[in-house]
Amino acid sequence: MAAWELMQKDKRALLVDIRSSMEFLFVGHPVGAIHIPWIDEPDWDVNPHFAADIRKLVLGGVVCDADAGCAPIILICRSGKRSKEAGDLLVKEGLSRVYHVDEGFEGDLNDKHQRSSFNGWRFLGLPWEQC
Repeated sequence: MAAWELMQKDKRALLVDIRSSMEFLFVGHPVGAIHIPWIDEPDWDVNPHFAADIRKLVLGGVVCDADAGCAPIILICRSGKRSKEAGDLLVKEGLSRVYHVDEGFEGDLNDKHQRSSFNGWRFLGLPWEQC
């Protein structure tokens, strides 16, 4: 998976899991992922502070320099839909090197409406953990 390869090449890369708190805790998440929800309970509205929260991550320890550029920001959600939306917002807000995991953590639905059966971070056997 390209996200994992990018994380191995650039140790500054930030993997941000944008799923709800319940998904992050109970479904599992990539090892080392930082949790910043895009949409979360109780209201299930888009987080109005999402871009600012991401900027705090970057400014709080991951530097940009002339040679290496800024650290990559990799977004992951369940299936890639929310992370695409969130990434579009970050680019619109002026952040660069923003990526998202197309297949997400759990992947697409199969013909029986089940996830993690043919694609996604977990299906591919990439490092993950669960509370």
